[in-house]
Amino acid sequence: MAILNVTPDSFSDGGRHARAADAIDAGLRMFEAGAAILDVGGESTRPGAAPVPLDEELRRVIPVVEGLARRGVPVSIDTRKARVMADALAAGATMVNDVSALTHDPESLETVAASAATIVLMHMQGTPETMQQAPTYADVVAEVRAFLDARVAACVAAGIPESRLVRDPGIGFGKTLDHNLALLRNLPALGRPLLLGASRKALIGRLTGADVHARLPGSLALALHAARMGCAWVRVHDVAETAQALKVWAACAPG
Repeated sequence: MAILNVTPDSFSDGGRHARAADAIDAGLRMFEAGAAILDVGGESTRPGAAPVPLDEELRRVIPVVEGLARRGVPVSIDTRKARVMADALAAGATMVNDVSALTHDPESLETVAASAATIVLMHMQGTPETMQQAPTYADVVAEVRAFLDARVAACVAAGIPESRLVRDPGIGFGKTLDHNLALLRNLPALGRPLLLGASRKALIGRLTGADVHARLPGSLALALHAARMGCAWVRVHDVAETAQALKVWAACAPG
């Protein structure tokens, strides 16, 4: 899953794809480089980020979703808002990636249940504005698993087949470095299928001292770790490099 942010303030690539045409061109390059799907987002959810008004988020993402889908590129919409989900699905998106696991907008569950989309349910403690202020868990692995189980159950109760649901532990979303490492060491305990989004994240910087734009080696290490632990998806910024690393890893992996 390639990250395609059309935001001015995302932590790593904010402002790079402000025009729809630029975002579409970048997305096509990512697809050609090996991405299976492009995750288009119009609202930054980095720590401390403020919410984006609905009209502005729609203005940012819908032309990009339409442009990519029209060219046959699989598209995911990264949003917490039901209206954005609905309009993106109508524009050709086939996946919804919600950092709130369909809890932020009370209409989200009904919106995705009426579609055939794959849904990514992510764990987050707090909100983007508050999540890194003082994250606390008694047992982070057990609590994240319980949350994801509950959200899967809510989706199934709403009529969404479990086969359309993907779990995401939410690395960096209301977690300290120790919380993130505990989750990374215990990914199979969180259920499947699992998506890992850890590309360029702060934990790499805390472990190595690398600046956000110098975290490719750490991001590749995390993508390969995710593959080894059985994750179905990795969400990344550096598509060509990750695709190459995964291809070589798969060729060398036993059995």
